[in-house]
Amino acid sequence: MKSHYQIVIVGGGNAGISIAAQLLRKRKQLDIAIIEPSSKHYYQPAWTLVGGGVFDINKTVREEAAVMPSGVAWIKAKAQGFDPGNNLVHIEGSRSIKYDYLVVVPGIQLDWHKIKGLKESLGKHGVCSNYSFDTAPYTWKVLKSLKPFSKAIFTSPSTPVKCGGAPQKIMYLAADYLRKHGLLKSAEVHFYSGGSMIFGVKKYAEVLNKVIDRYGIKPHFGYNLVEVKGSQQVAVFEYKDNNGLLHQVEQPFDMLHITPPQSAPDFIKNSPLAVPGNELGWLDVNKETLQHRVFKNIFGCGDVTSTPNAKTGAAVRKQVPVLVGNLLQAIDGGTATEKYNGYGSCPLVTGYRKLVLAEFDYNNKPVETFPFNQAKERYSMWLLKTKVLPWLYWNKILKGTA
Repeated sequence: MKSHYQIVIVGGGNAGISIAAQLLRKRKQLDIAIIEPSSKHYYQPAWTLVGGGVFDINKTVREEAAVMPSGVAWIKAKAQGFDPGNNLVHIEGSRSIKYDYLVVVPGIQLDWHKIKGLKESLGKHGVCSNYSFDTAPYTWKVLKSLKPFSKAIFTSPSTPVKCGGAPQKIMYLAADYLRKHGLLKSAEVHFYSGGSMIFGVKKYAEVLNKVIDRYGIKPHFGYNLVEVKGSQQVAVFEYKDNNGLLHQVEQPFDMLHITPPQSAPDFIKNSPLAVPGNELGWLDVNKETLQHRVFKNIFGCGDVTSTPNAKTGAAVRKQVPVLVGNLLQAIDGGTATEKYNGYGSCPLVTGYRKLVLAEFDYNNKPVETFPFNQAKERYSMWLLKTKVLPWLYWNKILKGTA
């Protein structure tokens, strides 16, 4: 293994692989290394469908080696820190890799440990989460086990999360499952969110509120899950009253689907690359050019960054060409001129065979692809989610052609 590369990419997920692929398509001679410890590569957007019983979990994973672009050096190790003054990435084994240009795309960290009792309870006692390859199939097992008068609770934290609509998607699938099996009228379905509204874009929020009414879902905003008493099947939530005082409330459940709080990985959070004083530790980049605000030979995109957009794979797909263009301009001695407008997309599954395709920019203004009203539940968009997008990911996006 060499110790110095022209371009070092930290992270071999969606962003890292597609960035490397697009760079090499433009300039085959580039000397690129990817630092990625995992031997597996996951298509995470389908885990909601796995939890709803309509997608095979085994179709969401491939060997990392199979998606690594030809011509890229794969450094199979964990990144542990940075010395940007000397252009170094520290990796496990007390080693360092030198770079001329650095791309930081390690994704987001799931902070399971911030919910007391969760690690001991997850995967049993009806406690499930689609935010893990290992636990998504258990969501479907729990859903199928629900009986008349069951109580199903779905949570969303106050932190930003990858695929912000995912906490709701499985809830709508669950409610539709209960409806199909004649259980919805006697069941209780609750949404406990640390946020203040169902969705940040008014056009799509309006249709989602109608979906909630249709299923009889009870939303509770301003509530964060702080503890799971798994063996007792009790969830503990924290909320503030009108005077700003914290209170806790316990809620029994038969099914508890958890979206954990999330943040930048610790090795980013505790580095000079993070936004100063930001407790979640996001990578400090210009929201338009995706260039680091302090270290100009460093770029980043995806879930780890400070950009105020939805953290979705669709956002990554629009960010990658901007980053690639600006990185190549930097290599050529120029300044970054490509700009990202904050585009994000959330395919909001609202039931089996129904989906609302939300697309929007930094200003929460709808930026829609199709020549029809996308704030409407459609079977065609369900097919896009379940058939087209997985194929596009493996065959086009990771290869740098979409």
